[in-house]
Amino acid sequence: MKSTLRLMFLLLMLTSAGISFAKKKPTAPTQPKREFRGAWIQCVNGQYLGKSMDEIRSMLSHQLDQLHEAGINAILFQVRAECDALYRSSYEPWSRYLTGRQGLAPSDGWDPLGWMVDECHRRSMECHAWINPYRAKTKGTTELVPGHVALRHKERVFQYDGLYILNPALEENRMYTCMVVEDILQKYDVDGIHIDDYFYPYPVAGVPLLDQIYFDADPRGFNKIEDWRRDNVSLLIRDLHQLIHDVKPWVKFGVSPFGIYRNDKSGRNTPQGSATSGLQNYDDLYADIRLWVEKGWVDYLVPQIYWNFGTRAADYGVLCHWWNDYCGQRPLYIGQDVERTVKGTDPNNPAQHQMLVKYDLQRSLPHVQGSCQWYAAAVCQNPGNYRTVLQTRYHRYPALQPLMPFIDKKAPRRPRDVKAVPYGGQIQLSWTAPKAKRELDRAIQYVVYDFNPHEKVRLDNPANILCITRSTSVQLPATLRGHTLVVTALDHLQNESKGAKIRVK
Repeated sequence: MKSTLRLMFLLLMLTSAGISFAKKKPTAPTQPKREFRGAWIQCVNGQYLGKSMDEIRSMLSHQLDQLHEAGINAILFQVRAECDALYRSSYEPWSRYLTGRQGLAPSDGWDPLGWMVDECHRRSMECHAWINPYRAKTKGTTELVPGHVALRHKERVFQYDGLYILNPALEENRMYTCMVVEDILQKYDVDGIHIDDYFYPYPVAGVPLLDQIYFDADPRGFNKIEDWRRDNVSLLIRDLHQLIHDVKPWVKFGVSPFGIYRNDKSGRNTPQGSATSGLQNYDDLYADIRLWVEKGWVDYLVPQIYWNFGTRAADYGVLCHWWNDYCGQRPLYIGQDVERTVKGTDPNNPAQHQMLVKYDLQRSLPHVQGSCQWYAAAVCQNPGNYRTVLQTRYHRYPALQPLMPFIDKKAPRRPRDVKAVPYGGQIQLSWTAPKAKRELDRAIQYVVYDFNPHEKVRLDNPANILCITRSTSVQLPATLRGHTLVVTALDHLQNESKGAKIRVK
């Protein structure tokens, strides 16, 4: 009896020391270690209006906390909606979407983009500055401040159905947009520059584009005005990509096009287009996405596939397959509409909405490497348990960002001087940043992995990731005594070093 009691006491002590005899961690075969998990935070929905700066910060902090808990690892933060700014711009006025009046700065001196970069990085999220490249005035804006580009250079703007648009045909406008982006890059530690689907304006029946005189004056060898318009947009995409990588080679340039590239009238999915019948990037917005991918002028794509399975004009499954098949040469992420998804019915199970079937398809396609949620506040509201399912099923474990070897593929050196010591009833794990000769190789984040005693060290299983952090030390529970911990370094593009291993005694 005494021997039995001693054995039970020993097992209890070993278990409390972190040497677990429980079953091994799940292998998570369907959970990718690398996946883009983004969310758009927009300003044009009016979520800031009528609030103080403290109230806006509190709202955004709450959203970021909930998104982080749901596994979101990248925020696309709208900072330029109509040639205005939600940051300290050298060229454009403060946005009315922030303070209620264009040109009116935050009363407490707040810089939303600088704050968002810091808050994202503190949560190990990326922050991409999202701009609209052409729109100078939305329909709802009734006042432009003196000095706004649309007033200073009326000759560079055309009107369309209540909008003011920077004329894409003019080199001065391309240069101006590049200046705006360079200003952001020089002032902020952003991880990406992101543009949305507003190129030439969405067509309105009976309203022509007022650019014929520009085509006649300088057709640049094009016989058709449609080809000339597409080239106008492509020149900006080319120039932006070149500028970004000249100024900060590690900053990613992403585009979120409308979900249909082009309709193929044959009713099949071909390189020319998809079996759809909706608005088209190529013919209506004059955005030749496939050309940009082939030329390497974009670093990632997020097509807005906001429709559901069964939508006749634009079926979700048809479009996911098309983008996977014909635009997979660059990292491809699917733009998801949260509210529309939970209103749709799973075609195979009428008792549930379409989230599961959409994500299962997305994960099955070889060139799709993640998704982005339209929009962040909708995720936080958790309709149909959407956020809960992200957190408990699809984003159950942390994920690193997809690799971009076409920018850089050299991994940083491994962390140095890894130590694990008792500290206040916990374990203080610390290390020293590895040395680097180039900024591209500098470690800016670290991954901490945990392995049970006698468990084989495998860094390909995200179930073993304890945390991803920008710090060089973390506090861990004392129950990890006897475990093996591995620390790796990540550079700006999340190339991962070899692991530095330590056994916690």
